[in-house]
Amino acid sequence: MATIKKQSNGTYKISVSLGYDINHKQIRKTMTFTPEKGLTPKQEERAVQREAVLFEDKCRSGKVMQGSIRFAEFAEMWLKDRQSVLRPTTFARYKSLMPRINAAIGHMPLDRIQPLHLRQFYANLSEGGVKISTKYKIKVDFGKYMKDKSLTGAAVSKASGLPTSTVTALKKGRNVSLESAEKLCAYMKKPLDDLFDPVGNDKPLAPKTVLHYHRLISVIYSTAVDWEVVASNPCERTKPPKVGKPNPKYLDEKQAAKMLDLLEYESMDYRTMIRILLFLGMRRGELLGLNWSDIDFEHETMQIQKSSLYLADRGIFEDDVKNSSSERVIKIPLIAVEDLREYREWQTERCLQMGDRWHYECDRIFTNEVGLPLHPDTLSGWFKDFINAHSDVLPPITLHSLRHTNATLQIAGGVPITTVAMRLGHANTATTAKIYAHAIKSADAAAAETINDVFVPNKKRTDKDTDKKPDTKRQ
Repeated sequence: MATIKKQSNGTYKISVSLGYDINHKQIRKTMTFTPEKGLTPKQEERAVQREAVLFEDKCRSGKVMQGSIRFAEFAEMWLKDRQSVLRPTTFARYKSLMPRINAAIGHMPLDRIQPLHLRQFYANLSEGGVKISTKYKIKVDFGKYMKDKSLTGAAVSKASGLPTSTVTALKKGRNVSLESAEKLCAYMKKPLDDLFDPVGNDKPLAPKTVLHYHRLISVIYSTAVDWEVVASNPCERTKPPKVGKPNPKYLDEKQAAKMLDLLEYESMDYRTMIRILLFLGMRRGELLGLNWSDIDFEHETMQIQKSSLYLADRGIFEDDVKNSSSERVIKIPLIAVEDLREYREWQTERCLQMGDRWHYECDRIFTNEVGLPLHPDTLSGWFKDFINAHSDVLPPITLHSLRHTNATLQIAGGVPITTVAMRLGHANTATTAKIYAHAIKSADAAAAETINDVFVPNKKRTDKDTDKKPDTKRQ
């Protein structure tokens, strides 16, 4: 609530408290109000009270700020303002970037930060030893520990609070976050140093990651300009690090066929998921967000309208797809229809085997062993192991490379770019053309060769016929 103090000169000082900054110093905004002359004491009191309410409302909504506000304070206000409109994963990513930004420039007044400060920050990010998102590698053979104790992944997950995918990662010796490491230490009743080693602390950040920091700072400053807190955005006068644009990794036709052959030796659930990703070019979250009600077997169509995501503070949750254009209905190729029919029969048998342990209320197509939504990283981790196991015949691709493979093969097959964009859920064809410029260029070259094959034989024949001299002798 605003405080009002009448001063000796007849004016009023109105103050509003806005909490505390990162240094635990109280944040206060003040203004001076001069009432009109000729007002009665009661009229003057009402005028002051009205002005105090208006001033406090402006302060709370961020409409009254000064350029001297520290960057960290303004950024926190900006995040709160944008939380309701940002996707949960985007908001989480922004929050994960803020600690390093605040450590560098958070203490500085918003109007004092110059391009030089930003360039120094970007340079420091590109150097070794500045990573704060340190991962931890387990020292013991956790798989052997579980075997000796006769523990299942589900049991460890329930007792420790760790996702089953993290338990699997620990069994395979993969790096985990500090939060996950601490949970396992609490479960095993061991100190952190006894079970884990920090790794990756001295690796420099990639240029693309540094660019993410630049873009976040820039969008925060753009809002500060819109709110008239500062006059200009220093990021507009700062060149971000250059990021190369490598072509997306994908499988060619022969490699894709080889992968399908190798998948025949894998379990039905993972085999089907990978095949559907390849055949339909979906995003991982879109695949895991599918319900059986989204499949129309009669008309061989699929409705893509939800995405299954994971955040540490929320667990697995359902969200809208990436954008409005990502919500789509696409035709399913016959091979994928047959896969889904076969998989549904397999899943029905699995339900019967699990009995009352199966979560029948969940309509998801792809689930874990008890019918609950599958953790997205579980699928990514499985595919990584699959690719590593066949590194002699398959290139080092990621799960998202299957989407690139699908698009590249469509373009190479002569599918119109507008149709490719629609099936992928891109906002416009420009996005598709930008990402798959390599495939379009190859298709263009193939078109040129086709034209050449059509006309070159005719040209040769014509030239040969032209070279012949007509027989002018009369018979």
